[in-house]
Amino acid sequence: MAGNSPAGAPSLATPFGLIGRKLGHSWSRQIHEQLGSAPYSHLELEPSEVAGFLAEGRWRGLNVTIPYKADAARAAEARSERVERLGVANTLVRRADGSVFAENTDVLGFSWMLDRFCRRELAAEAADALAEKKCLVLGSGGASQAVQAALSETGARVVVVSRSGADNYANLLERNADAALIVNTTPVGMYPACPATPAPESELARMPGLLGALDVVYNPCRTGICLAAERLGIPSESGLAMLVAQAFFASELFQGRDLDEAQIAQIEADIHRQTQNIVLIGMPGAGKTSTGKRLARMLGRTFVDVDDEIARQEGTGAARIIEEQGEDAFREIETRVTGELCARSGLVVACGGGVVTRPENRDLLRQNGRVVMIDRPLGELSSSGRPMSRAKGVEQLARERMGAYRAWSDVRIECTGSAEGDARKILSSVGF
Repeated sequence: MAGNSPAGAPSLATPFGLIGRKLGHSWSRQIHEQLGSAPYSHLELEPSEVAGFLAEGRWRGLNVTIPYKADAARAAEARSERVERLGVANTLVRRADGSVFAENTDVLGFSWMLDRFCRRELAAEAADALAEKKCLVLGSGGASQAVQAALSETGARVVVVSRSGADNYANLLERNADAALIVNTTPVGMYPACPATPAPESELARMPGLLGALDVVYNPCRTGICLAAERLGIPSESGLAMLVAQAFFASELFQGRDLDEAQIAQIEADIHRQTQNIVLIGMPGAGKTSTGKRLARMLGRTFVDVDDEIARQEGTGAARIIEEQGEDAFREIETRVTGELCARSGLVVACGGGVVTRPENRDLLRQNGRVVMIDRPLGELSSSGRPMSRAKGVEQLARERMGAYRAWSDVRIECTGSAEGDARKILSSVGF
């Protein structure tokens, strides 16, 4: 496979990189630069281009994503036992003699995530926590194969749930209500179609022995299945740790040396800090907009106000929409716009005071964000320009909403008396 690129074949401009058909937004470059396997770039290929690209001789290490993992396994002269068994590879390394070795670090990445999850949440190594227990894997694609392999290594009883298999979504509870762990490997709930879930809260609630819910999807940071589990008090985790861990093990192969495993958690935390929204909720007039603007400037982030975005999209503000169309119509619009904004990453978002009046908004806020309640004394709240405050009175609104503000928030801060002070307090409280 060594040699120059065949005529017309696409080529990678860097020694390391990621190939796939549609890559979209990926954090692989950022992760590998921190790990030391750089420079690193992304290359989208059509199926007809894959063989020619893999035959060219200038790359040193490749990560491979759908739909080319089977092509990667076939293209290598040497394969790990995992690749031989599964028939798919996500990592290719060119050795000193020009030959290519294939590995599946997706298996290693999920194993790392699974073991940490079991130690954190179940107080046991994965092999002790899951041996002989039923573990459901939702989906039967390439990610599913890696997850099945990792779970099998723990001694778990692995059951694959697919749309048309003997174990399917229609008979999930009938056949598998005794599951101890559920893992989503489907793209259901992935950005931008979030926070959907292949297993709704009502089904998870009827699995009395469920110890945890995992998802290989990493964007949003709280996927639909994780949010459903969270509401039931079931430990959960989405796939960012798997993404970073599989890159870590690939980078060790690329560089031909051992790396410090502590980097996995460090890089994971860095990505969380960079990508999680900070979402501000609280009573009308609590200072969400002024504080949010200051906070965004401090962090170098984009600030968005849900009410301002509604006005931009609808051509008129909340007060007129409520006056002309009614509050229910406004709340429908608010939910749609809130979902659009909060599915994005790395923003500071100020919500309207009534966002908590619709329960479905809770998942929209939490899917990609740290939710912060700004708590200002009622006597300091103004009703000027606020139709609901004028119509009901501040005290009545507080009675209706205060419990939801507190329940929905990750952090609650008491106002300091200035937007600057509140922004600094939030910054300290969320650990950014």
